[in-house]
Amino acid sequence: MTLAVRVPEELSARVPAEQRGPGLDRDAVRLLVSRGVEVSHHAFGELPRLLRAGDLLVVNTSRTLAAAVDGRIGHARVVVHFSTCGDDGRWAVELRDPDRKGTTRARAGGPAGTEVRLPGGLRLVLEEPLSAGSGRLWWARVVGSHRREQEGPEGAEGSGAGVLGLMRAHGRPIRYSYTERDQPLSVYQTVFALPSADGAGSAEMPSAARPFTVRMVTDLVSRGVQFAPITLHTGVASPEAHEPPYPERFAVPEASARLINAVKAGNGRVVAVGTTAVRAVESAADADGAVRAREGWTDLVITPERGVRVVDGLLTGLHEPEASHLLMLEAVAGRAAVDRGYEAALRGLYLWHEFGDVHLVLPAENPHSEHCASN
Repeated sequence: MTLAVRVPEELSARVPAEQRGPGLDRDAVRLLVSRGVEVSHHAFGELPRLLRAGDLLVVNTSRTLAAAVDGRIGHARVVVHFSTCGDDGRWAVELRDPDRKGTTRARAGGPAGTEVRLPGGLRLVLEEPLSAGSGRLWWARVVGSHRREQEGPEGAEGSGAGVLGLMRAHGRPIRYSYTERDQPLSVYQTVFALPSADGAGSAEMPSAARPFTVRMVTDLVSRGVQFAPITLHTGVASPEAHEPPYPERFAVPEASARLINAVKAGNGRVVAVGTTAVRAVESAADADGAVRAREGWTDLVITPERGVRVVDGLLTGLHEPEASHLLMLEAVAGRAAVDRGYEAALRGLYLWHEFGDVHLVLPAENPHSEHCASN
């Protein structure tokens, strides 16, 4: 799906909401609400009254990693974006060129055997493209200064754990050119983020949840809205290339699966916070829509043809007109609703990207059902 619109550069959110003025918090963003093709405009702080007791929010608990690390190929500077750790300890990575503005621009990866010198005497060796026909993401292995490969997931240098240590010591959050400056890693963590036992996390923030605060969560719970935690460690999704999402690690715990099924059985609404939550929950659903506790890798791409089996609504950011995420929005809401919502967002000068405004997509209201419920 491609929208026939252009997003003006001035609608890019360049800094987090809390840095736009005194006394502001993360929740100082706008909320566009689509119920079918009906659109309304709100502040994010109104979310508790826009949901109902019995609704369920599915939230991603993945922490954001400091996944951008400086390196060198020969005498040339590069920036490595560490995307996803494979089961064999290799990492899917994207190499990018510094652009002299504090950010980076895309560059072609490869060829196989290319070495990138990393801090601490480590080297990154490109081995093979992540997928046929794509030169952007490569499977690569980190080796010691003398090309001594560390084997197994518990190795000190070349393993996933070793790369996580490299990120903690030398990394910074992935940042794109529409943002104004580097930010501390805490800016890229959501209120739902939890440390994982193995230290894994997301290359880029599950940003739909960023506006939530502890105060907001407390208010929602007090009004009878429930939360179901899941985990999906998202990889890089650079704005220059709008490929479908690559395989990612996910987990839907037993307690969350039971809660989702109970809400569905009770005619509550299951609202995913972010496209990552949709992908995880739909990956754990049987053909009849029942959700099972599952974990592993998912390569599911949600399209209008595939549809959704579990999710009734979606809270998400505003995506570029070419972004593959729009196919998921169309699967949840329909093409007409997505078109109408994005037209309203452009007219209303909503802000795009991870620090921007958010879009709540809900099922169209049934006036007859509302009338019956009120009598």
